[in-house]
Amino acid sequence: MKRFKALKIIGIVLLSIVLVMTVLNVIPPKKNVESNPFIVADGELPMIAAHRGGGLNNPENTMLAFREAVNTIGIDIIESDLYITKDGYLVYNHDEYIDETCNINGDISLEEVKALCENEANRHYIKDMTLAELRQYNFGYYFKDKSGNRIYENATELEALGLQIATVDKLFQEFYESNPDLLFIVEIKNSGELGFEACRILNDTLNQYPNYRSRIVVGTFHDEIEEELKVKYPDLLRGAPTGTAAKFIVTQFLGVNIFDNGDFACLQIPTSYDVGITLTLDKATLINRAHKRNIAVQYWTINDADEMRRLIELGCDCIMTDDPVLLKQVLEEYR
Repeated sequence: MKRFKALKIIGIVLLSIVLVMTVLNVIPPKKNVESNPFIVADGELPMIAAHRGGGLNNPENTMLAFREAVNTIGIDIIESDLYITKDGYLVYNHDEYIDETCNINGDISLEEVKALCENEANRHYIKDMTLAELRQYNFGYYFKDKSGNRIYENATELEALGLQIATVDKLFQEFYESNPDLLFIVEIKNSGELGFEACRILNDTLNQYPNYRSRIVVGTFHDEIEEELKVKYPDLLRGAPTGTAAKFIVTQFLGVNIFDNGDFACLQIPTSYDVGITLTLDKATLINRAHKRNIAVQYWTINDADEMRRLIELGCDCIMTDDPVLLKQVLEEYR
């Protein structure tokens, strides 16, 4: 009798757990955002995001790269990182220093530059330079084409070729009339007061190009910048910072969707993440659960055709790539 009673209690507990989990997964989750231009419709192919403007096809983060990506390749999204200059301009660059993408150190090899920059004192930081100083340099200097040739090494007409460092306002101005549907993924890389100022400048620039306000998603790795964006610029769409993204992924994998209270618009993730064990993130279930909250799922940085195909089959919203030419070819196969 006691054994039967114990089994009955265990059965009730297990049934209760099953019922709770079922309810948690049946209740429609609240939408993180009402309108999200970064989500593709059911059955549509993912968007092409040119990572750094497409750094394998053209010199990364230059107007040349951005123009080619939009006008020639036909990408949907420009992705890049933002830094603030000494005199208050927002410029596109992957690193906080410029040594590895331009000729500021003269005629030395990229390998020599990287060795030089191992000592942080040798680096030329964007925050310490004015825009005029930055615009002196050739940001296509180390770029190599598919044959391994440095085709812009000796370029002189930097502005005409679009090989100077690019600014936010010039990029918006370039495409505002001709490509009103263009989308942008940006990450504010500065922290603290510089990051706060970067947020303000980005917001003020968007006031001059108001139709792009709803077509840009802003990310950051810094908690204080994330809070600044939420409090002072709540109308701007935000990408999920690392901790928020991790929380969302865990709650989705455990099936306790109702406990996630994120308010981000885009989940920007790799296909896997190593936390002592390897978490596989390229899953249709994760994408579907994100879509229920009106969250776009964007994978980075994908430069392999087979990996692109797998993500297309999963139904993701966007593939970020250094090689948008390749991704365009892969997508054409499906069309």
